Amino acid sequence: MRAIGYQKSLPVTDPAALVDIDLPRPTPSGRDLLVRVEAVSVNPVDTKVRKRAEPSAGEWKVLGFDAAGVVEEVGPDVTLFRPGDRVFYAGQVDRPGTNQQFHLVDERIVGPMPVSLDFPAAAALPLTAITAWEMLFDRLEVLRPVAGAARSILIVGGAGGVGSIAVQLARQRTDLTVISTASRPETADWVREMGAHHVLDHGRPMVPQLKELGLEAPSFVFSITNTDDHIADIATLIAPQGRFGLIDDPTVFDVKVLKGKAVSLHWESMFTRPVFRTADMQAQHDLLAEVSRMVDAGTIRTTLTKVFGPIDAATLRRAHAQIESATTRGKIVLAGF
Repeated sequence: MRAIGYQKSLPVTDPAALVDIDLPRPTPSGRDLLVRVEAVSVNPVDTKVRKRAEPSAGEWKVLGFDAAGVVEEVGPDVTLFRPGDRVFYAGQVDRPGTNQQFHLVDERIVGPMPVSLDFPAAAALPLTAITAWEMLFDRLEVLRPVAGAARSILIVGGAGGVGSIAVQLARQRTDLTVISTASRPETADWVREMGAHHVLDHGRPMVPQLKELGLEAPSFVFSITNTDDHIADIATLIAPQGRFGLIDDPTVFDVKVLKGKAVSLHWESMFTRPVFRTADMQAQHDLLAEVSRMVDAGTIRTTLTKVFGPIDAATLRRAHAQIESATTRGKIVLAGF
């Protein structure tokens, strides 16, 4: 089967950074589905893994997390799906990725694909939807109020893939005032389109901007990018006893600035449940099923902004380069081998 992989961690400008290869077709066992991959999307985690993780000598590493496709075969213990079902999912970091024609994935982290979407639009959703959902409802527990604080959330970096879904989920499933940040006119327009009530420029101090808008200290802050640049601002603007979550990897991160207000800190990794086979691993199947229902009901929308082309090495290198530019709005997808 066709696949895209690499053997050395190289700059994306190097043709050997991602190459077209041929691999054996895998066979499902246990609770695995064998999915015929129709579309994949590219996330920052793809580029981070490519830069940091090399396979053993002579082996190929296949990246890719988001996928949409059709179930071809099922393992003997599968109960949630059957061959022919259309599915979408985000895979896991400790197994071969979705940049291959046929992919094995545990059914407990797979959702039924929205019937109203095609494969590219569906492939844009899973990883970001899981990350945003788990942060909002499992980590920050935004449905549980912070005593005496404004019912609002600040989402730092709302124009990317995760932010685009987080804004929509916060608007559709909570009564929170949603404040997002963006640094360019086009990204500010995008987060408003996603449903943000207010938009701040994270290229400038955020505390004065909140005051200018007459907004009180938010109960929750979700930082998606450049947290090390914003942590002092966040510590100043968040409500006492507020809850703060992040998903990026700050180089320097002084958590002591959160102590005075007794702010709780929450780190989200959507790979935790599948990697550690947690008792609630199937929560990802359940939330993807709800996301699918919401999409079909028209309450949230895909964040696909660009289909770059077919699933091949040249197109994937171009997508990685775009992600590494840190200027991406919404999600990039590749469709068809």
